[in-house]
Amino acid sequence: MKIRMDQLIQSIGSALDIVENEVFGAPTNHGKRLALMSILMCKQLGMSKDESETIAYGAFLHDNALTEFQAATRGTSNRKKHFENHCIDGQINFEMLPLKSDPTGLVMYHHENANGTGLFKLTEAQIPLGAQLIACADHIDVSHRLQHESPDLDYIRKKILSRKGTRYTTIAADAMHTIMSHETLAMLRDENIKEALAEHLPAWHIDVNSKAMYNLATLSARIIDFHSDFTKRHSSGIANKAWVMSGYYNFDQEKRAKIYLAAALHDIGKLVIPNEILDKPGKLTDDEFETIKSHVYHSFLILDGIDGFEEIRNWASDHHEKLDGTGYHFGKNADDLDFISRMMAVTDIYQAVIEERPYHEARTHEETMPILRHMAEKGFVDAQIVADFDHVMAGYEFGHVPTPTIDEFL
Repeated sequence: MKIRMDQLIQSIGSALDIVENEVFGAPTNHGKRLALMSILMCKQLGMSKDESETIAYGAFLHDNALTEFQAATRGTSNRKKHFENHCIDGQINFEMLPLKSDPTGLVMYHHENANGTGLFKLTEAQIPLGAQLIACADHIDVSHRLQHESPDLDYIRKKILSRKGTRYTTIAADAMHTIMSHETLAMLRDENIKEALAEHLPAWHIDVNSKAMYNLATLSARIIDFHSDFTKRHSSGIANKAWVMSGYYNFDQEKRAKIYLAAALHDIGKLVIPNEILDKPGKLTDDEFETIKSHVYHSFLILDGIDGFEEIRNWASDHHEKLDGTGYHFGKNADDLDFISRMMAVTDIYQAVIEERPYHEARTHEETMPILRHMAEKGFVDAQIVADFDHVMAGYEFGHVPTPTIDEFL
């Protein structure tokens, strides 16, 4: 099975844009615009196709460790060190992907200035070229809000040149000045950016049975789980349990890989939900609960635009459906839910019950299973899967199922 890696990265990048808007007030579609500006500059500089695409994906995911920054800075005023770490961690995460050219420093150094006053004090000659381009695009988009209909082109071009050698490196400033036109500004607007990217960034297919997919699942779970203190092991826990259960059911490696990835991505829609609701220690209002519930629909929407991803999309977004049709978001019933969707629902409930949440303490396996059995008796979840889960998970202390190794995954 092959999937469109470019579409998946764009989907993850779109979710990260929402987080960045919440945390820093970044513009809408920020990552998309950085990717387009970066690839246009690469073409202007005559860089190879592989280099250009790798830099564009670095632009998409330049703040992939933003949720880790969120988690690290809750309750602390020492944000500078953690801000450095989000660049370091982001680079490590980015290098998990099967990139087509050397990714060194692309994400780590996207906050550097040409004159050495950036985060890591690198000078123009020390900053990797791709990071120079991403840094330039990042600052320009934030400064000039290019998502709007009619920014002042002459003013932007003057500011680019005025910052050459200080904020922007000479190469990046000259390339950006050259590509910055009325046509470019039109492409960068929110209503046009998706179509423009499709024109300039070619399709990228990868095999689901690969180290890349294992790493992508790991990266996705990290991005999603760190968004909230109370879900920082949720997606990885579900992915690990789904892997074990799919092995128990003797699914082949390709199917297990797809299930593992779907489990890692199942809560990607929670990136859209504000932290003040996700981490609220008290009872949610009716409106807040409806907002929480909407994460499932957002997961569906985020994953819906990826060619060949239909099964993974459904398995990921069916995890709150019930056999009697009373679940959400689509109100599916037993006839609509295949075995994997049913397994995913049981896995999600088990993980949510066993782990600490704002409204309950962590529970043991023995404390968790009566809740699942009661739900099976009510006709909400599959009774046989619940029984199988009890049999398999009883062998893991406190439900701590280890992450599969890359050798197991392949």
